[in-house]
Amino acid sequence: MNRQVKGKTPRRPPPKKASSNQKDPVGVYCRVRPLGTEDKECCIEVISSSTIQLHAPEGFKVNRNGEYKEMQYSFKKVFGVSVSQMDLFEHVARPLVDDLVHGKNGLLFTYGVTGSGKTFTMTGSPGLGGLLPRSLDMIFNSIGPYQAKRYVFKTDDKNGLDVQSEVDALLERQRRENNMPAPKSSSSRQKLDPEIADMIRPEEACKADGVDEDSCFGVFVSYIEIYNNYIYDLLEENQEDVIKPKWNGGGTPSRQNTEFIPPQSKILREDQNHNMYVAGCMEVEVKSPEEAFQVFWRGQKKRKVANTRLNRESSRSHSVFIIKLAQAPLDADGDTILQDKNQVTLSQLCLVDLAGSERTGRTQAEGTRIREAGNINQSLLTLRTCIEILRENQMCGTNRMVPYRDSKVTHLFKNYFDGEGKVKMVVCVNPKADDYEETLLVMRFAEMTQEVEVARPVDRPICGFTPGRRHRNQAFKDELTRMLEERGGPLDADLPSVMNHLVQSLPPLPSSELTDPHDDITLPRLIEALQNRHRIRQMMVGEFNKAADIMKSMLQELDSNLLSKDDFIHQQNGKLSEMDKIIQVNKAEIERLEKRNKMQDHKIDILQKTTKIYEDDKRSLQQELETREQRLMREQSDKRRMEQRMHGVVSDTQHKWEKECERRVNAMHVEMQNKLWVKDEKLKQLKAIVTESKTPGRPDPPPRQTPTQPRPQLQPPSQPRPQPLSQPRPQPQSQPRPQRSSREERLPAKRSASPSPIPTATPVRPLHRRSRSAGGEKWVDHKPTSNLDLGTVLQPVIPNSIQVSAPSEKALSKCDRYVLTHQEVASDGEIQTKLIKGEVIKTRGGGQSVQFTDIETLKQELASAPSRKRRSSEGVPTNADRMDVENRCSVAMEMRAGSNMGPGVEHHGFTKRRK
Repeated sequence: MNRQVKGKTPRRPPPKKASSNQKDPVGVYCRVRPLGTEDKECCIEVISSSTIQLHAPEGFKVNRNGEYKEMQYSFKKVFGVSVSQMDLFEHVARPLVDDLVHGKNGLLFTYGVTGSGKTFTMTGSPGLGGLLPRSLDMIFNSIGPYQAKRYVFKTDDKNGLDVQSEVDALLERQRRENNMPAPKSSSSRQKLDPEIADMIRPEEACKADGVDEDSCFGVFVSYIEIYNNYIYDLLEENQEDVIKPKWNGGGTPSRQNTEFIPPQSKILREDQNHNMYVAGCMEVEVKSPEEAFQVFWRGQKKRKVANTRLNRESSRSHSVFIIKLAQAPLDADGDTILQDKNQVTLSQLCLVDLAGSERTGRTQAEGTRIREAGNINQSLLTLRTCIEILRENQMCGTNRMVPYRDSKVTHLFKNYFDGEGKVKMVVCVNPKADDYEETLLVMRFAEMTQEVEVARPVDRPICGFTPGRRHRNQAFKDELTRMLEERGGPLDADLPSVMNHLVQSLPPLPSSELTDPHDDITLPRLIEALQNRHRIRQMMVGEFNKAADIMKSMLQELDSNLLSKDDFIHQQNGKLSEMDKIIQVNKAEIERLEKRNKMQDHKIDILQKTTKIYEDDKRSLQQELETREQRLMREQSDKRRMEQRMHGVVSDTQHKWEKECERRVNAMHVEMQNKLWVKDEKLKQLKAIVTESKTPGRPDPPPRQTPTQPRPQLQPPSQPRPQPLSQPRPQPQSQPRPQRSSREERLPAKRSASPSPIPTATPVRPLHRRSRSAGGEKWVDHKPTSNLDLGTVLQPVIPNSIQVSAPSEKALSKCDRYVLTHQEVASDGEIQTKLIKGEVIKTRGGGQSVQFTDIETLKQELASAPSRKRRSSEGVPTNADRMDVENRCSVAMEMRAGSNMGPGVEHHGFTKRRK
């Protein structure tokens, strides 16, 4: 049975775009900043209007052979140090603004090293407006007469716009004006910040051609920054600029500040047309270039800047100022905006001021500045990577995926590189020699960017109405007004209402229906009512005439007063002319003082910003100092605790070693007494042997004892001496055996058995002690499989034992004693065998533990030593032989006091856990 193969999830089809085979390369312009006063060496030279040349500074070798290498780079346009802001705008930004008015998108960003003039190029300074204020001025100069009323266009928070009627827009204006804390002043120019006032001179104003007069326009602006790869809205009302300290009554800042709420980062989303936008970003509708630039400057003050070694106000984030232009056609009559959302054309222009790339080695940044520089360089690296892959795909025909999502900058503007609008870049460079290496990287990236082509955007569709309808509707209204004025205008229209009011003030007429020719009631009643109305009319006419006379007298009095006042006014006009001259002089003085005040305010603001930066640095340094002080205090407390602990450990160790030394001294004392006692015993035995050998007529000594009956070792009575398990192997009958006394202990050739007792009292002769192996004890004989059979005379013989290769719980539970056979190579190269003996003790947990009590060492020695060689020709040992035997009996392996294998060391055998 064939298993059905699970298919992959189909990818979402790409958005359908209008087919446009025409492509335009990315426009890259270069602007050279003037050399500073402190800089002496220049490494950039403008050769022509489109080419610059880079010279390596002194002490910098470009190629390996040590020669200076001059490199040239070409751009669409090169602007030297003497170029004006107006000329730069005419070549770079004006075409993008013209496309914006005609419904096309545009992207313009400045790129370069820190301190190369990017912010000045984009924003400018008082009297020298940059690309952004000039673009706003051109937009409003072009669409000023055709702007819709405020709140007719309304954002839908999904990168789209809704169209409201004029009534709904009026209600929205009233509601928002009521919610505002204070009414807006009509003179918005007077409220402008001194830093942004008079950015553009009136003679430099420009406007776009071919603006659609049959449409209404609305302008929305938004301002965001990308800081540490997070997007923040600079126009949020509740966003704080920096953490400002609160002030107490004493005039000193307090550190407890819990009111600051960090701004929330925004996320990028994709609208229904597959265009990227910042979700939740505030979009402000503006109606003049002053209002738009005031909104920009409000956000510019919240932008994150820092004082570095290369720039006093270095931008630490990428700023993006987005201008959205909504365009909706008028209806067929040319009177109101067409209430159709699908007919609204939305175009936008993004002005991006990228943060400058920098090296921490030059800026000597630390802490937060290093992290900011790393994020800035990473985002710029992602931008370069995307440009490289786009260039490779276009030139080599590959289809590699462009990593737009690796950075917020590239992810936000991916639609522009896919053909949603024109892309232009202004590369700002600083000609000083210190920036030479980084300028080389900027030049290579700019040269590569010029080779990327972007699809040309298509023109917007036409709504289908007859052009010129706004002009015809205005002409119709003007003609209607003229005709009304010729016919009396609004007075004819108000006359019927006045007559109706007068008629309604008269008493009503009675019923005048005649049903009988002899009716004498209806006609007299009607006559009486008419007479009454006539009387009322006469009274009203009299009152009217009286009021007219009063009015005429008042007018005559006013005329006389006016004549006198005319004379007075003539006199006052003479005085006013004199005052006007004085006012003109004062105005000139006031303008001079205002300009001076403006410059002083600008300097004061710069000093305040610098002070604020220094205060931030001071606050951060104080926090770091407090942190280090706390860390030092913790380390000191840890050090004191460690010293106390080490003092305790030293005292414990000292006490322990005192006890150990005392124990070792006692053990050594006992050992020396034991050795002395053994020597005394040997001397006594030797004396007895010599005495017996000199006794005449003494019979021969008894035969040698069998291996199963060894002579017990001498041992102090305080602790029973363990029985040695090493016994001689039976010799062949052909070899003669020497006879010895029953008190002697036979020792095998080439081996020595030496149990290691630790006596604790005066030693006695253990002649009457019975061996512990003679009882009913059962042994566990543990012989590892790696042991070798040496075939020597002395071999361990363990009766009533269980031989195992590895100890087990079952074997230990059946036995009382334990012996382990261990072999190792001695220092002289011979094999040394140790018999480690112990007692099996039952534990409380149901298992067994082994307590080692003795070690018996069997050491193999060479047989070539002349002093140890036995004479086989003599059947009876001589006195010399007996002395040799005694000397050989004195060779033993004693266990030192405090050995790890001495008494007290336990080996536990635990019960195996059953699964």
